[in-house]
Amino acid sequence: MRSESDEMGEVHVPDEALYGAQTQRAIENFPISGRRFGRDFIRALGLIKKAAAMSNVHFGVLDAETANAVAEAAAEVISGKHDSHFVVDVFQTGSGTSTNMNANEVIARVAGMAGARPIHPNDHVNRSQSSNDVIPAAMHLAAAETIEHKLIPAISLLEETLLDKAKEFDAVIKTGRTHLQDAVPMYLGDEMGGYARQVRRAAEGIRAAREGLWELALGGTAIGTGLNAPAGFGKYTIAILAEWTGLPFREPTNRYEAQSARDAAAIVSGSLRNYAIALTKIGNDLRLMGSGPRCGFGELRLPPVQPGSSIMPGKVNPVIIESTLMVCAEVMGHDTAIAWCCANGQLELNAMMPLMIYDLLDSIALLAAASENLARRCVAQLGANQERMASLVGQSEALAAALTAEIGHSRAADIARKASETGKTIREIAGAESGLSPEKLDKLLDVEKLARGEEETSGFR
Repeated sequence: MRSESDEMGEVHVPDEALYGAQTQRAIENFPISGRRFGRDFIRALGLIKKAAAMSNVHFGVLDAETANAVAEAAAEVISGKHDSHFVVDVFQTGSGTSTNMNANEVIARVAGMAGARPIHPNDHVNRSQSSNDVIPAAMHLAAAETIEHKLIPAISLLEETLLDKAKEFDAVIKTGRTHLQDAVPMYLGDEMGGYARQVRRAAEGIRAAREGLWELALGGTAIGTGLNAPAGFGKYTIAILAEWTGLPFREPTNRYEAQSARDAAAIVSGSLRNYAIALTKIGNDLRLMGSGPRCGFGELRLPPVQPGSSIMPGKVNPVIIESTLMVCAEVMGHDTAIAWCCANGQLELNAMMPLMIYDLLDSIALLAAASENLARRCVAQLGANQERMASLVGQSEALAAALTAEIGHSRAADIARKASETGKTIREIAGAESGLSPEKLDKLLDVEKLARGEEETSGFR
């Protein structure tokens, strides 16, 4: 152990640790969950510290040698070299000060070991900053980057895979269902196309929700007044980050709002929840259509990715879909926690930021991984049981709806009732009791025409 000191006195820190006294105090104060911030957030912190160092030398508040040492050490944090030294529990001080100081101490020590002069975590690494602007800015930066580079590509892959299935199943006719009861025929391709549109709409919502993430609170320091930061520091630093990331980060419209409220996080989380809702609907539909295979719907053939039972040989379960549904449940839970955290800001600071950051980034990462996995390991390998679907279409009592224009609703309902009682098809009962010619019935009960509809405006079409 080595002795480190801060304004509260001496603390013993492990010799090999790159962090210092304040991080060690946080380790001891918050033995709560074992959860730590992940790579994306640590990278965002490193980017901000490096950009801040360059801004500080630009504005003359740090000398070039010190700023370069800080920037080089921050670059190592950006690369992931020192992730194991970011050790503070997520359940910590609500401003995230402990994690900000963790970054400051690691960067200061790395910079100090590389040069001839000592680097101070507050005076040098944290110069022109406070936890109250760095932590929300890092949250926005990390969320924006992970949405751009991980989630949106994964959602696009799922949409494209569903569209491929829509084309593959373009001519496959199945029974539609409402209230989980038989409805009129439809094309399986149209159903898949509807799912693809759900996914696209969710992606559009997520893209729109990112608007608030482009604002970074840097330069506001403690509460938005900019005290202890040179004029123009925030604008200059944010411009650097925008250039490095290729994302349109900008100064906040109102710095007081940017530091006291976390509405942007709530909006993004809500868009992620909406995507989870869409995925849940799609996943449950695929499970239903793949149920059986003989004693359920049996319309889709699920990919046999692993044995489904420890006791029933040959059983195949929808395991990829089930894992996706659990991800969706987690995301919806995260959204509730994030909303609660956002609502519980007081006056000039929200003191529940670490949890909302953790949950927001976890939601993004989970949805990205689950979307890609669902696309590659399930949707792309789905097969259509056309014989089963054709059999079910022929037996559907909902075909009576095609007769109503010719014989009226009441007579069509009577035919449907008799089909149900006798087990015969609508075609068989109608042939005996409707008074319509066989040619007319063939035309009315043409399932391809019924599935197509009067206008080709549905689903994939």
